Amino acid sequence: MGGSTEFEDVLKALSALGLTEPYDVYRRFSEGVKLGFVVNPIAGIGGKVGLKGSDGDALFKALSLGAKPVAPTRAVETLSLLKKLTGSIKLYTYPKQMGEYEASEAGFEPIVVGRLKEEKTTAQDTKRAIKEFSHIPVDLIVFVGGDGTARDVYEAVRENGVETPILGVPSGVKMHSAVFALNPQAAARIIARFAYEGLPVRLAEVMDVDEEAFREGRVSAKLYGYLPTPYEPNLLQPAKEATILVDEEKLNQIEVARYVAELLEPDTVYILGPGSTTQALGDVLGVRKTQLGVDLLLKGKIIASDVNEQQILEAIKGRKAKIIVTPIGGQGFIFGRGNQQISPEVIRRVGLDNIIIVATRRKVEHTPTLRVDTGDAKLDEQLKKKVKVIVGYREEATLNIE
Repeated sequence: MGGSTEFEDVLKALSALGLTEPYDVYRRFSEGVKLGFVVNPIAGIGGKVGLKGSDGDALFKALSLGAKPVAPTRAVETLSLLKKLTGSIKLYTYPKQMGEYEASEAGFEPIVVGRLKEEKTTAQDTKRAIKEFSHIPVDLIVFVGGDGTARDVYEAVRENGVETPILGVPSGVKMHSAVFALNPQAAARIIARFAYEGLPVRLAEVMDVDEEAFREGRVSAKLYGYLPTPYEPNLLQPAKEATILVDEEKLNQIEVARYVAELLEPDTVYILGPGSTTQALGDVLGVRKTQLGVDLLLKGKIIASDVNEQQILEAIKGRKAKIIVTPIGGQGFIFGRGNQQISPEVIRRVGLDNIIIVATRRKVEHTPTLRVDTGDAKLDEQLKKKVKVIVGYREEATLNIE
């Protein structure tokens, strides 16, 4: 095994991940843990360019707009945090861009299983990977992707009778499912705790939306099933809550919108994130704000609708700008879920002090903590602080971004 020095190195690595020394770590370290790791290399590629997904023809459009892969970076980030644990984690991956390349970049020497029939990967490759891992069998399967990938994994589990616990590393545009860790750092911590302390396993929802309807401004979400997932409530994202507006909440949104409208500065470009609360601002101003897209507002008028990252950067170049966002119900994310167009570069250009957060009182009651997952770990840490949230007319609440 490499003696006590290697064992001590692992304990230090666990400590770096925020874990306490467990009583049975030596036993688990000796036995080792088999981890299956698969990457959907195109997951989330449409986010920054405003395509709200990567299904169907969206991939080709995203590439034509200069979109860059997101999932490989998220995969490397997750595995890099586990690099010092290679003495006890035996890593199995699918070939090439579906896990092998990312594992090697993170410093692992993975055991590659299966084969790709073509360079262009498909949902069938993800399903075959799950089947291969179950035959080994591995102790935990980790996939990097979005809700569409979670559906593929669920279908493979159902078709092959797989009972292995499964964890998702979020890398999609829309993330409604509860099988995902909050971010790559949280995923690494869950894997470490599963390997060394043991975690209970619970059934987590697999949700997905109709991307065509989503692009047209309609949310059509469906529960597809459940996957067994290591349970650590502080490190897993909840399933997204459906937005069901009652008259009282609609009036509350109008209150919020009226107050924000009074705060608007004529020389400032406002970047309006998705959501019914930000859409209410458009209603108050008498302009059409898309509910699911990111729009630009100047002097009370929409100057660009459903914009991508590059369009935002061009519009705010040399100008004062502010961001207006509302958290996702139940999950609390203000960045990194459904609004990837508001990228780390956009946030830095605008400035951390120029972010306006709006929400109804009911949403704040059900979402006591705000979260960020921009894809830039350093920026995420800078954003984590106490913030004011506008919850009514001249009414604010104080919440933590964690």
